[in-house]
Amino acid sequence: MGKRGVGLKRVGVVVVCLAGVLGLGLNRAKSEEAPARVSSLDRLQREKLAATHADVQRIAKLRRDMPPPSGFNDYRIILHAHAEDSAHTGGTRREILDEAKLAGVSAILLSDHYRPPRDFVAESWRGLREGILFLPGSEVRGFLAHPTRSIMDKMDAPTADFIAAVRQNDGLIFLSHIEERPEHSMEGLTGMEIYNRHYDAKRDAAGILSLFLRVTDPGSLRELEEDLASYPDALFAFHVEYPAEYLAKWDRETQTRRLTGVAANDCHHNQILIVKMIDETTVRVGTNVDDDEDMRTFTATLRPGIRAMTQGRKPGDVLARLDLDPYHRSFRCVSTHVLAPALTEEAIRKAIREGRAYVSHDWMCDPTGFQFGLVEPSLLMGGETTFAPGLKLRASFPVPCSIRLIKDGREVLARDGDSIEYEPTEPGVYRVEGWLNLDGERRGWIYANPIYLRARAN
Repeated sequence: MGKRGVGLKRVGVVVVCLAGVLGLGLNRAKSEEAPARVSSLDRLQREKLAATHADVQRIAKLRRDMPPPSGFNDYRIILHAHAEDSAHTGGTRREILDEAKLAGVSAILLSDHYRPPRDFVAESWRGLREGILFLPGSEVRGFLAHPTRSIMDKMDAPTADFIAAVRQNDGLIFLSHIEERPEHSMEGLTGMEIYNRHYDAKRDAAGILSLFLRVTDPGSLRELEEDLASYPDALFAFHVEYPAEYLAKWDRETQTRRLTGVAANDCHHNQILIVKMIDETTVRVGTNVDDDEDMRTFTATLRPGIRAMTQGRKPGDVLARLDLDPYHRSFRCVSTHVLAPALTEEAIRKAIREGRAYVSHDWMCDPTGFQFGLVEPSLLMGGETTFAPGLKLRASFPVPCSIRLIKDGREVLARDGDSIEYEPTEPGVYRVEGWLNLDGERRGWIYANPIYLRARAN
């Protein structure tokens, strides 16, 4: 997850978080989008991590293999990935490559932080490397930009001209960090992030601070290490929520234009928690990308276990190091799946541009083979046609789940099972979601790009 905007260093936020974590009587905010959800702090409890992990294993046994549509492959790809591109990025491109293979990822669309005069297209990785396809790109001006050639001469151009420069010759550009610009125009864009991993972290300061507190006591640290070893995916996803704000904008905007929805991992490998000794009663807690002066200070007055951690050690010693976000874990947490005929830059760009894609939290269950589209005439997700009576939508999932069919932002069908069929009675933008039950909590799993059934022009 990114480092920007999490807010842990703001005193007011930290005081509120400490009150919540230590049970000082402050009310926890309830999610408007999912009233029955479990809080992130509750999800961190060992018994709930274990129950979630057990349900993931149970669901995996129910999974059926599903072939992709004829002529296509289902490729797991990653957008919004950082390596060697800023002071707050801890990972390397070599790490990304190795961990992509570990996570079954086929393609990485890099999003280097813009650092002129470095050319993020000409001086980046591009093409196949050990079976993994890399596309260069940049997170810049609030977008994920993936041009096909250098646009360094357009980086300061007016927004419309900048977007046009990126889009030339099949370039891709997505609106990023929707929470920071909910009303931003979508004119000229390929699409938008419909989920961003960093946003979940940013709005869950209490959950993140609870991890900081747990690493300042030998007992809770040991339990956290054990939980991370036993339930790594469930723990990493403890604050993943339904992206209501992102999806609401997507639903509004797709009523007038086609926009591909993608997942943003926003991964940096910068969440290695580190505890450093200052003296026998004081420690610093931060991450692998923090300078000492930027780390938070905790004392034995607040956390008495610090005395046991510092016993026999000397100032400057690293007392604990806990790697929360290796790239493969981030890749499993969320990815974008695309349907393309081949693993080439041209084919992947075309699949994304045409919306043959869906977002999935793969750690819950491998979604490979999921399909959504029109039956007759055959039309894959992302496709557009004129509405006519008798059309039939179909969605098929590799495991039974709770299925929601959404039209123009409103639910029109909800059913449990591994497939649905629906005959639309009017024009609209139809998309489908799949939810899985983990530890008694219904959690979003798959968000598919829509089928656009437009009204006949007069």
